[in-house]
Amino acid sequence: MAAVFLVTLYEYSPLFYIAVVFTCFIVTTGLVLGWFGWDVPVILRNSEETQFKTRVFKKQMRQVKNPFGLEIANPSSASISTGITLTTDCLEDSLLTCYWGCSVQKLYEALQKHVYCFRISTPQTLEDALYSEYLHREQYFIKKDSKEEIYCQLPKDTNIEDFGTVPRSRYPLVALLTLADEDDREIYDIISMVSAIHIPDKTYKLSCRILCQYLLPTQGQFHDLKQLYMSANNNATPSSNSSPEGESTDRSLLEKAGLSESEVEPPEESSKDCVVCQNGTVNWVLLPCRHTCLCDGCVRHFQRCPMCRQFVQESFALRSQKEQEKDKQKTL
Repeated sequence: MAAVFLVTLYEYSPLFYIAVVFTCFIVTTGLVLGWFGWDVPVILRNSEETQFKTRVFKKQMRQVKNPFGLEIANPSSASISTGITLTTDCLEDSLLTCYWGCSVQKLYEALQKHVYCFRISTPQTLEDALYSEYLHREQYFIKKDSKEEIYCQLPKDTNIEDFGTVPRSRYPLVALLTLADEDDREIYDIISMVSAIHIPDKTYKLSCRILCQYLLPTQGQFHDLKQLYMSANNNATPSSNSSPEGESTDRSLLEKAGLSESEVEPPEESSKDCVVCQNGTVNWVLLPCRHTCLCDGCVRHFQRCPMCRQFVQESFALRSQKEQEKDKQKTL
């Protein structure tokens, strides 16, 4: 019956062609929308329209006070044989626990346990998570606001000259900062800080530096501290300790370790001028490249970072307008 109806429609009515074309249009439209969704495919868009309609999301900042501070004093003189000097700057009485030759795998397993199992708020909890996978342990009491210099060294009877060839399974030194007073752990959101430090030895002579730092909050997360890339200052001069020979040596050692220069944080440049207008104060951090180079007036005009040309996915302000107005009033 259907065939007879189609033949009759074909012979006596032009609506047959209209029905076939309309059906094909509906099927094609359904396939396109099902594949691409309601957005127009990128291939069909104008490049200028794509560039200027890209939304840059402003990331909301949550202010958290970090009670811990740790730096390396005189990194050029540090080595496995001579030891290392650490400078601490803590807002409260704290404990500095140093783990020499700490297992890389066990350390990151411990960080995961902080997220899912228990909170690493004391040196004992970290040792339980590491399963004693370290070679030597030192502990020091740090008074608040003292900015002490702590000298750490492996005992001579350990007879350790290096930690093997690259890639290594152990960090030369892992420093843990925790709050000494139990009552202080209820005040601060950050309860501990873990720092993995490279120290040169006979096998791997890359200069001493902090490889990574992790803040451990009470909520059961861990945040990787990363340095911001400030805009370059024309008046900035390189350090007198650096030399072309030393830079080339570090570069070759990084290549042997499987690291690129971009994975090692460059020294922070101090500049307060926007790289675009050269007039406004730098206030905005662009993500994911972490370049801090734009002022409040110029940030709204850029979908790409003016320093590296990478697309900006998120951005956040270092200071609010109220804080900037307060600083202006103080200067006046």
